[in-house]
Amino acid sequence: MPASAPSLDVVAVGNAIVDVIAKSDDAFLAEHALTKGGMQLIDAEMAESLYGEMDAAIESSGGSAANTLAGLAALGKKCGFIGQVRDDQLGTVFAHDIRALGIRFDTVALTGDAPTARCLILVTPDAQRTMNTFLGASQYLPAKALDVDLIQSAAILYLEGYLWDPEQPRAAMRAAIDAARAAGRKVAFTLSDNFVIDRHRADFIDLIDQGFIDILFSNEGEIQSLAEIDDFEAAVASIGARVPVLVSTRSEKGAVAVVAGVRYEAPAAAVETIVDTTGAGDLFASGFLAAHIDGRSVEDCLALGAAAAAEVIAHYGARPEADLKLIEARLFA
Repeated sequence: MPASAPSLDVVAVGNAIVDVIAKSDDAFLAEHALTKGGMQLIDAEMAESLYGEMDAAIESSGGSAANTLAGLAALGKKCGFIGQVRDDQLGTVFAHDIRALGIRFDTVALTGDAPTARCLILVTPDAQRTMNTFLGASQYLPAKALDVDLIQSAAILYLEGYLWDPEQPRAAMRAAIDAARAAGRKVAFTLSDNFVIDRHRADFIDLIDQGFIDILFSNEGEIQSLAEIDDFEAAVASIGARVPVLVSTRSEKGAVAVVAGVRYEAPAAAVETIVDTTGAGDLFASGFLAAHIDGRSVEDCLALGAAAAAEVIAHYGARPEADLKLIEARLFA
């Protein structure tokens, strides 16, 4: 029986995190033995200690997949989010913020000891962001928390690689893939970070080779790590031959997509001053998916992805501040 027409554009499963973004410098990173430009998982004790030493910060609901949905919502798409918070103050903040964007969020909050997750983001003067993530309640998303009807109501299921690491949400994401597939929906997956790939490369390759991923998002380092090939073009060719749509961003070098075996390339959008690269990949995915949903060409998908990424790196924070619909209108005028 053919699946009914989707009522939502994208439903994402991801970490429900409150972002805390502050200015920093290389000396602070060195003092705390933090790897510049990377992401590390931290425990509750370090989260409290590091938070206490950070400069004045911007605090908002975040997480990679949630940021992508924020961009999609700003581009007029109908979205839903599945992610785990606790019934604490930050959990209430997260839920209010994401719903205020027009994104459906119905996951029942946990009760118990694990607090809502937070990501402490340190931005150095060169606009590099160093992320320190306490996963808290987000790593306890069980398969039973999934809203199967919500997943099957969306044209695309978007999965956040970061959430593949903990055991419970990994099982939930596998169940979400099964639900989307049963309804004939597409599955998009973002690799998120090299450390996730190093731990779960075999899983990701298996998902690709079984045909469970329709759209794969990566950056330059991630695609090389996944393919275990040091050369970018060779890595793209290897993985691009195995997935219907591969997108790989390259910062100031632009982005590459391989669709049905055909390679496309687009330059990065111009940015007067790069302030904070937090969320650049997330918003690139927003723009690409929005144009893809609209049936635009691959070139247009790449262009809107680049434009959305350029907007978010021109200010602090991982959520768009300018009108993305106006940017889209100008781009395709």
